[in-house]
Amino acid sequence: MTGTGIDMASALEPLVGKRTAVALESLDIATVGELVRHYPRRYVDRGKLTDIAGLEIGEQATLVAQVEKSALRDMRSRRGKLLSVVIRDEKGATIDCTFFNGHKVQHVIHAGVRAVFSGKVGVFNGKLQLTHPQFEPFDEADEIRPFLSVYPANGKITSQQVARCVRQVLDVLDDPTDPLPELVRGREKLTDLGRALRRIHVPEAEADIHAARHRLVWDEAMGVQLALALRRQATATRPAAACPPVPGGLLDAFDAALPFTLTAGQHAVGTEVAADLAREHPMNRLVQGDVGAGKTVIALRAMLQVVDGGRQAALLAPTEVLAAQHARSLRTLLGPLGKAGELGGAEQATNVTLLTGSLGAKARRQALLDAQSGAAGIVVGTHALIQEHVGFADLGLVVVDEQHRFGVEQRDALRSRGELAPHMLVMTATPIPRTVAMTVYGDLEVSALRELPKGRSPIGTTVVPLAEKPSWFERVWRRVREEVAAGHQAYVVCPRVGATEADAELVDTDDPDIGADSDDGQAKRPPMAVLEVAPKLDDGPLHGLRIGVLHGKLPPDEKDAVMRAFERGELDVLVATTVIEVGVDVPNSTCMVILDADRFGLSQLHQLRGRVGRGSAPGVCLLVTDMPAATTARERLDAVAGTTDGFELARLDLELRREGDVLGALQSGRRSGLRLLSLLRHEEVISKAQVYAQHVVADDPGLRRHPGLAALVGETVGDEERAAYLDKV
Repeated sequence: MTGTGIDMASALEPLVGKRTAVALESLDIATVGELVRHYPRRYVDRGKLTDIAGLEIGEQATLVAQVEKSALRDMRSRRGKLLSVVIRDEKGATIDCTFFNGHKVQHVIHAGVRAVFSGKVGVFNGKLQLTHPQFEPFDEADEIRPFLSVYPANGKITSQQVARCVRQVLDVLDDPTDPLPELVRGREKLTDLGRALRRIHVPEAEADIHAARHRLVWDEAMGVQLALALRRQATATRPAAACPPVPGGLLDAFDAALPFTLTAGQHAVGTEVAADLAREHPMNRLVQGDVGAGKTVIALRAMLQVVDGGRQAALLAPTEVLAAQHARSLRTLLGPLGKAGELGGAEQATNVTLLTGSLGAKARRQALLDAQSGAAGIVVGTHALIQEHVGFADLGLVVVDEQHRFGVEQRDALRSRGELAPHMLVMTATPIPRTVAMTVYGDLEVSALRELPKGRSPIGTTVVPLAEKPSWFERVWRRVREEVAAGHQAYVVCPRVGATEADAELVDTDDPDIGADSDDGQAKRPPMAVLEVAPKLDDGPLHGLRIGVLHGKLPPDEKDAVMRAFERGELDVLVATTVIEVGVDVPNSTCMVILDADRFGLSQLHQLRGRVGRGSAPGVCLLVTDMPAATTARERLDAVAGTTDGFELARLDLELRREGDVLGALQSGRRSGLRLLSLLRHEEVISKAQVYAQHVVADDPGLRRHPGLAALVGETVGDEERAAYLDKV
């Protein structure tokens, strides 16, 4: 096709008219480039259509037919109207179709309209019918094409109208300059961009669809990996304070006093971190490890190496409960080495200071002074550490715990302090699939801790299916009493604080099922709530046990007091929300009951059960659900019960989650430029694109010789991201 000077940046209104351009804007489409990158969501292969005469009950059918007649009538059993339609295919066979809320489609489905109908074949009054099938009207131009392209659309513009606009634009569009280097296109056998954009919309054969999608997936993968390579380079070019190991310092004293032996993995990752800290460019490393793999020790050893170098370390935690827990854990691990200036403190000791938003005025002033003066070698806190008025004497290292709880902007707020950039160590106990590590965290070096320290007890996980075995619920509470009678403690986890929707504390918002009203068509009652469950347990099956309550809406000092009481063994059972999900370490707790377990994501359930079995006694986790067998929710729970391998669960979790939510972490809330890239299906492409992107950026740091690639970064992850990192090199 020959263009007429129309390019990807051209406005649509002169080409499609004002009214249609306004309708396209409802799909966030304003330019020619945005329209041609609005790809079909599926295709109807004219050669694989079904004849009406050959349909069978239960079959999923796709057929082309013409509306013979239609009639709108009131529904008998409830309010609303039904549209009853008879359609006839080219061979003369007919079938009835029924549309609920028929008044909404009667202007489209009327006599004479030809369309593609897709739906499950049912039966009513002894006759086959399609109930509320999907349909896609098409015009005469579609008759001669082997494939019908079906587009994402909405109430303001139909798929057919989008298709017509796309063809209209393609007829006059000049082939865009191909941004991918010829070397990449040749090695990977990729079709050129112009042909790919035309064939994804108007394919002549199935091979055209595959070739076009493959090429356009490469564009998205390269855009992401170039953005990450630029981000990594911008970070690496900043100067940082080198903190090489100091013989005979705090770190050596700490290692000599350790009451346990580091695992091989802890040694290996510790060596990587130590080497990073010794360089004059900022470390930017992610340490991922399964629950209980020993990441805290890795982080503390890194902080001590920085303190030995005369600088400070900050540990950023997502919640005040976790920040307080970290501060106590670090002080316990350090012993005399964490009591500088105190009676019994070691000669070369440092101080650990806790700084959170809820500290009293006097304690907060002292914590701020300790950080500003350098009296505190290690400062632990929440997002309060990011606030501008919090100063450090010489911040050399930032440790971010539970990376997925913080945005890039929050991390950068700490990383950009001062002339020298602090080193950055990011930790997560949620194992990350390789493709996610290469995309969402592709600007970080990644280390993995896969083995657990010796002495960790096994955790047995059992699904308690109330739909089939309601009597098991009583057994759950007997098991809790048995653990307490043996001298241990238990958690009971609920997804909600109180009785109102505003009290929900459903944390894993990346999981599409959480908070949903139904799962596989099953109606759900409101989730169980801490403030309702705790008194019922106290008056009923757990009467006589010492029960505490912990949730995110408690005042901070009260939360801390409850957690300390549980740690000291003054409480037998802690009824809590997911506020205990990470970082809470009470070795005497051996039992966890998770109520409405189907309300949580896979990784979240794995994190929660990691709170038990942390001592010498084995742990037990009971996943209580009233969801029936053969539902998606039960499949997820069975998966958690079937393995304690967090890395395996992380991949399964990705399969069950919306990838757009994961990839959206790259894009700071803007409309996604990623339409085809799949973290599951395109692992090989992502891996290769990462290598190519690193080579390109190393050779051309500002992408000045590759303007097409620079534009591709903007299309994929946003112009703000592109500007932020291209302007720094």
